Amino acid sequence: MLKMNKFFKLCLAVILVLIIIYLGSLVDFIFRPVLSFFSIILVPLMLSGFFYYLLRPLVDFLEKRKINRSLAILLLYVVFAGILTGFIIGVWPSLRDQIVALVQNAPALFAKLGEQLQEWENNGFFKDIFPENANPLTQLTDYLNQGFTFLTNYIMNLFSFVSNFAIVLFTFPIMLYYMLKEGGKFGEMIVSFLPNRFKEVGASVLNEINNALKGFIVGRVLINLALGVLMYIGFLIIGLPYALLLTVVAVIANFIPFIGAILSSIPIVIIGFIQSPGTAIWSLVVILAAQQIQDNLIGPYIFGKQLAIHPITIIILVLVGQDLGGIIGILLVVPIYMIIKIIVTRVYQLFFKEKWQKA
Repeated sequence: MLKMNKFFKLCLAVILVLIIIYLGSLVDFIFRPVLSFFSIILVPLMLSGFFYYLLRPLVDFLEKRKINRSLAILLLYVVFAGILTGFIIGVWPSLRDQIVALVQNAPALFAKLGEQLQEWENNGFFKDIFPENANPLTQLTDYLNQGFTFLTNYIMNLFSFVSNFAIVLFTFPIMLYYMLKEGGKFGEMIVSFLPNRFKEVGASVLNEINNALKGFIVGRVLINLALGVLMYIGFLIIGLPYALLLTVVAVIANFIPFIGAILSSIPIVIIGFIQSPGTAIWSLVVILAAQQIQDNLIGPYIFGKQLAIHPITIIILVLVGQDLGGIIGILLVVPIYMIIKIIVTRVYQLFFKEKWQKA
């Protein structure tokens, strides 16, 4: 009877939640301004959170060296401005020239790609791959067009992601400053709302989430930079055109877990193939070698065991994130999954584990 009462209470709770969601959908005009405001600040908030976990260890280090926290943050701002200036002066001109050259040479590159594919078709290379009545050149062209359309959509999403540049430019540094200065107080405020018997557990959960996010973001930046260095050196050795531009694209795309590495490899191999089939093969060798070094040497050293997420789980998460929120959903889905996993695991250990083991 007691179990039945608990079951009915659970069903009643679920029904009440669904009713609340339904009633909320009927008065969605009330929440629309809130959602609009949230969508405006989402990009600067994401950037602030990203750099918060990236820079907070440095701020804490300087504060331990008896430097005022506000002064430490301003010093890091000056250093960051210097790095940005160095990038604009030293790297951006070459990157800009490669972007302009790629755009200008795009028709010739596509024409040369068609010639390469036509030559392979004439040599009978595609006979064992495609059905006898199929036109392999047409099919490959369709696949490439679909791939370029897919990449173009993501690039357009990326541009819309930073479309409100003025808002990001002015709000991001301010938000980041206050997050670095008073970020620890936010966790204390959350813990203060919990009952006294859960305050210690709540503080422990927040600390675990904090460490997980810090390790994930800092680790992802470090291994992406290492991957970029390895790939750029490899591309220079094999003489791949647009080496700097393709490396930058690969580093940015690699922030998308698992799938980003595959997406960034497509334009690299195509550019290599346009130059020669041998260059395409060597570019693929460079990508695979860099990925293996990242996954088997650099990644385990930086992440350790803190990112114990199965690759299939990451693929599912990325697909769900893309469907729900586009590029923003892809970038946020893994950190959100890590937070939910930590909370659910701790709730299970606290309320259910002992009861279920005795059952």
